[in-house]
Amino acid sequence: MNVYSLGRKLRDLRNKKGWTQDELVDKMNRQFNININKSMISKWENGSSEPTLENARYLVQIFNISLDELLGINEPDTIAAHHNGEEWTEEELAEIDQFKKFVRMKRQKEN
Repeated sequence: MNVYSLGRKLRDLRNKKGWTQDELVDKMNRQFNININKSMISKWENGSSEPTLENARYLVQIFNISLDELLGINEPDTIAAHHNGEEWTEEELAEIDQFKKFVRMKRQKEN
């Protein structure tokens, strides 16, 4: 069973940007005129503490994601199925749904 981890999500988002914890701290402090430190980021990422709601709001802005996505709430279960204006058949949509499940299972095994 894959349990959602805000810390893992935050670390993944930071790594996708290619930022160190220090770089994330610097960007947040400059952009939002706040005073967080690397220790706070480290604690959030390792799960020993969680960001305040205010800091979570800063995180979603810096990563350009929704608060729901950061918190692992209501992850999208729909993939837009359009290709050059063509509509997908029910059978094709079922295959796409099966592929989504396969990709999620693969991601869970990697984590």
